[in-house]
Amino acid sequence: MPFLLFVHLSWTTYERRPMINDAVRRTLRRFVPTEAHRHGAAVLAVGIVCDHVHVLLRLPGAFDMPRLVQGLKGASARLVNADVIANPIGLRWAAGYDARSVSPGALARVSAYIASQAQRHPDRAIRAKP
Repeated sequence: MPFLLFVHLSWTTYERRPMINDAVRRTLRRFVPTEAHRHGAAVLAVGIVCDHVHVLLRLPGAFDMPRLVQGLKGASARLVNADVIANPIGLRWAAGYDARSVSPGALARVSAYIASQAQRHPDRAIRAKP
């Protein structure tokens, strides 16, 4: 029997401060799928605004959610903070995260929701540098 588990994962910056600029967003877009893959997960959608991240994941049959989130949050902060040019104020994540299971029938709707973060939060949208 095939195993399919989809999760909508989200987390915020420390005190919801606008710590994610365009350079950080580009770094996160490259990093998140790589780190998720390292844990056996696949990224189906990513939505990023200046103070939070949404990710839609397909998880493997056996996984450790706290370890996956630790990898996504901890390693991304270390990576960004090592590159002071990317974000002079640094990147720090708030404690915790939100993880919700998603039914296969709701994947398109959740993926669209995640992709629309900049439109849903125009005051938190990140302006791309030319």
